[in-house]
Amino acid sequence: MGGECPKILKVTGIAVFSGGLDSILAVKVVGEQNIEVQGVTFETPFFSAARARMAAGRIGLPLTAIDITEEHLEMLKGPRYGYGKNMNPCIDCHTLMFKRAGLMMEEVGADFIFTGEVLGQRPMSQGKQSLQLVAKNSGYGDLILRPLSARLLPETLPEREGKVDRERLLALQGRGRKAQMELARQYGIDDYAVPAGGCLLTDPMFSKRLKDLFVHQPGFRVRDIELLKYGRHFRLSDTLRAIVGRKRSDNAAIRRLAEDADSMLHVADFPGPTVLVPYGGDEPARRKAASLCILYSDAPNDREAVVTCRQNRIETSIKAMAADPEEVRQWIL
Repeated sequence: MGGECPKILKVTGIAVFSGGLDSILAVKVVGEQNIEVQGVTFETPFFSAARARMAAGRIGLPLTAIDITEEHLEMLKGPRYGYGKNMNPCIDCHTLMFKRAGLMMEEVGADFIFTGEVLGQRPMSQGKQSLQLVAKNSGYGDLILRPLSARLLPETLPEREGKVDRERLLALQGRGRKAQMELARQYGIDDYAVPAGGCLLTDPMFSKRLKDLFVHQPGFRVRDIELLKYGRHFRLSDTLRAIVGRKRSDNAAIRRLAEDADSMLHVADFPGPTVLVPYGGDEPARRKAASLCILYSDAPNDREAVVTCRQNRIETSIKAMAADPEEVRQWIL
């Protein structure tokens, strides 16, 4: 009897890809089982997709970058499982990522999702209970594979269905990196990023500023978060803060992010920082900002200096003395 041969459909996995060594190894381990791999990475104001893009390019991984800022900020205001040491809501964040990766899996008709997570590598988010909790709450629990530690974890649906050979998966655990480095050598991978959090929410200083923003400016915008990344920050009043550039790159970033309604200040006759008061502020706030501008400039601290203030495209001059360093310590964020 004649007829067409049945079409053989290739198994496809969606890699949640950070660009770190573990995620690269996970792609290699899955890919060598003749499984097609597509990568997905995520970006917000707190972490970028830059490292993932670079690593994907090096290993030839097709990669989709998805901006999850809106959902991430909503989650960050009240994460179900709380924060880590700083403002990092790791369990809720990973859950959100898996939900979005699951949607992509459904859209492209892939078979499962996988990551480079290693059992026990991070105490909050990579313990066995946390891994299972994230998988369950994402809605894709039985379709989430961790190939680097799979043989230490419950069998997943793609393994039971024979789409993935469990015996060819790994049993890594703990915080050591020797096994991964040896695997990298075997795969001929010699260009990879050193382990790093990569997320600003794990940074103590940034987290302190973000908490302050949540308290004093509940209607904040993404631009307000971007400004937290630069310079020194000072609380001028319950509703106003000043940002003082530390270096040339800070000054450039502050000017780039400034809007017409902001007050932007600099000392008229001496080298010094760019100072920004987001959303302008009143006269007392601008005078405080001017005193900070002088304090961190090359102007003499023992006499008045002239500070130029630009707001709504109008320039004015403010004569002020440098702020008292002791008083300034009470304003700093």
